[in-house]
Amino acid sequence: MAPIGRLIRQERIAAGISQQNLARAINCSKAQMSRMESGTRSVSLRTVGLIESVMGITDGRICKVLKWQSTPTSVKKQLTTSQSILEQLRSACRQGNNLDQLYQSGELRQLLDKVASNLDGPLPTSKRIPLINQVAAGYPREFTDLDYPVSIADEYIHCPDVTDPDAFAARVVGSSMEPTYREGEIIVFSPLLPTPSGSDCFVRLLRDNETTFKRIYLEDDGRKIRLEPLNSEYEATCVDREDIAAMYAAAYVMRKVGD
Repeated sequence: MAPIGRLIRQERIAAGISQQNLARAINCSKAQMSRMESGTRSVSLRTVGLIESVMGITDGRICKVLKWQSTPTSVKKQLTTSQSILEQLRSACRQGNNLDQLYQSGELRQLLDKVASNLDGPLPTSKRIPLINQVAAGYPREFTDLDYPVSIADEYIHCPDVTDPDAFAARVVGSSMEPTYREGEIIVFSPLLPTPSGSDCFVRLLRDNETTFKRIYLEDDGRKIRLEPLNSEYEATCVDREDIAAMYAAAYVMRKVGD
């Protein structure tokens, strides 16, 4: 597929629209549009959608190219190889061989096995993860999930590679886990992950369903859990293991690069 900038230029010229007029229509400068078309400026999916609207493109073909360009290389390779194998199957059919003949000769099975082998293993996935109420990165506070059923929430996020069906996310409240975790950031927790000593965990206490977000350390042969803040201004607390209802390890912190 053509680089997105060159494709935009080709479509613009075919539509008979000047660079200046297209730039004005999507509320950017001619210089910015020029850089988009030359490939020296990135183009967002929203901008491409505006460009398609101005040029009367209804099949989303430029957006499809942009999405393909952002697809991980490993996935592109798998899909391209599978497409090649399927083309071999189509070619065999065009040459006068019907499906019965392909089946009897074993060629059909060989081609299908190639497709299955190429796609063996999970592709990158992104599941909807419920964002529950806030978790205190400070002293324990009362927890609430608004009485929603499991995996149901008012808000969801997507996180790559998280396939745990019981994964959930929570916003950090307070400063006790700074500087590693900052207030307002979203942390994804996975009940499938182990929680060895030194893990950063969402901890639910039996007492009044309080929760907190801390680095945990196992003490007294695991009979006690030390809840350690990362911010030295806060003191650690130690609780009996039997007083903890659950501990869930942090899997991801959702943060904009450079922040």
